[in-house]
Amino acid sequence: MFLDEVAHRGTAWTRKTVLISQNGLRVECEIRAQMNAHDNDTHRPLVTLLILELNELSQHEKQVETDQLQRDGIVGWKHAEEFFAELELQNQLILNAAGEGIYGVNTQGQATFVNRAAQEMLGWTLEDLVGNVIHDIIHHHHTDGSVHHAHDCPIYKSFRFEKVMRVDDDVFWKKDGKPIQVEYVSTPIYNQKVLAGAVIVFRDVTERKINEKRLIDAMNEVADLRDRLEQENAYLQLEITKERAHQDVIGRSLSIQQLHAKIDLVAPTSAPVLITGETGTGKSIVANAIHKNSLRKGRPLIRFKSGSISRTAIEAELFGRSENAATGEKPQMISGAIELAHGGTLYIENVCELPLEIQNKLLGVLQDGRFKRIGDTQFKNLDVRIIAASTSNVEREVSAGRFSEELFLALNVFPVSCIPLRNRKDDIPDLVTHLLSVACERLNRHVPKVTERTMRMLTEYAWPGNVKELRNVIERAAIVSRGEKLIVELGSATGPRAHIAKTVRTEHEMQLEIRANIVSALKETLGKVSGKNGAAALLGVEPTTLYSRIKKLEIEKREWQQLDGEP
Repeated sequence: MFLDEVAHRGTAWTRKTVLISQNGLRVECEIRAQMNAHDNDTHRPLVTLLILELNELSQHEKQVETDQLQRDGIVGWKHAEEFFAELELQNQLILNAAGEGIYGVNTQGQATFVNRAAQEMLGWTLEDLVGNVIHDIIHHHHTDGSVHHAHDCPIYKSFRFEKVMRVDDDVFWKKDGKPIQVEYVSTPIYNQKVLAGAVIVFRDVTERKINEKRLIDAMNEVADLRDRLEQENAYLQLEITKERAHQDVIGRSLSIQQLHAKIDLVAPTSAPVLITGETGTGKSIVANAIHKNSLRKGRPLIRFKSGSISRTAIEAELFGRSENAATGEKPQMISGAIELAHGGTLYIENVCELPLEIQNKLLGVLQDGRFKRIGDTQFKNLDVRIIAASTSNVEREVSAGRFSEELFLALNVFPVSCIPLRNRKDDIPDLVTHLLSVACERLNRHVPKVTERTMRMLTEYAWPGNVKELRNVIERAAIVSRGEKLIVELGSATGPRAHIAKTVRTEHEMQLEIRANIVSALKETLGKVSGKNGAAALLGVEPTTLYSRIKKLEIEKREWQQLDGEP
């Protein structure tokens, strides 16, 4: 059969042949045969046989196969090594191309890799971080200086409790010692289902946080500004309803010229001003003139009256208050006079009547340039000019311990004294003309003529109430004058005493004048002190001031009460 296959195919091989050696051993062999050229004599084919023992063949093939496997293994290993190196390079390129910072840590907290974005954001190099406990390098403290312990770190918790941790507001520390605000996600990673550590992906949100804070601050500032403007508007509307008689310093006397010169000097500055003078001498008019000629004229002039109300009420009206702050609800912020005057001028009337505690608090505001509302925990910066006024002798109040010497020194940077009307009678004609014009315009009346006799009577009167009293007299005269001439009623000031009025009076005489004038006002108003038609309004003073003077001068009811038979 084998020879037939050789004859048919020209070649053949088989391993199914068993030969018997001379010593009788059976030997398994492989026989390979090939047909050669024919024998010319016999014309029969020649067959070449190659007989190999299978054992020897097996060892040979095994060696060949082993060598081939080794060669294939080396080549395969190189291919695998190249593949994984390329894969690692691709992964590294992907990590380094990412805009977020990415780093890995093992279960001991040591950094295992850090991408380029993380290095650039933090300033640390691979040598600084890889193999080291990264928490101690970039995550060790809070911004308030307190230590950030590892057991409180969300990154440690992510692989300690095997859960994803998301943090929106934290800080990492750069190599230069400065923090950056970050948000990050820490995700546990596994190797063959065994926890290997965590991968942290973070973003630098410093600029975004700054912008968010600016936006919040701006919104709060807009809200505060809106509230303040609403309160300013309410305040200004109240001022308008008061219908102040005049806004300017009227007169041509030497003392008024000197006063104008002082106003021109101090107005462009931000220096505090202390205005002194008797009641009705025009201290508020001077304050208004200083403000109108200052760089702050675009902002309001806020007036604060130091009355006989409680210390708590005065403090709240001056500094403002924060309500409902203790309940956890959003507090209602109520601005005080000092906050309403921010950027402008605060005019404090009767500053000596401020309680000492508030005087000291006001001094602190002047020195520090900031204030705090009652009930609030936050200080607010303040830019305000202070103009204070007093009818009292401030130095005497300081000596008596009723006024802070430090506050006096802080306010008395530029003192201005308002001269009593009796000492500048040359200004009375100008004042009468101005006040009469204003009163008639408001009352929609024709302006009556002021006769020489009436003007002389007005000029010779002592005017213990000064310009305020003159204003009230002129307004009353404008009401009662029905003809072409102005009819003036001076009450107890008319008659011989008015004509022989001395230029200078003693303090006792002045007190008598003031007392008599108050009694006349009480007679005219039938004892009514406050209100629109009360004696206080008639005299141009606050009701609390008039009550205080009535008590101080010991004016009794029988002095002003009309008796039977009296007109």
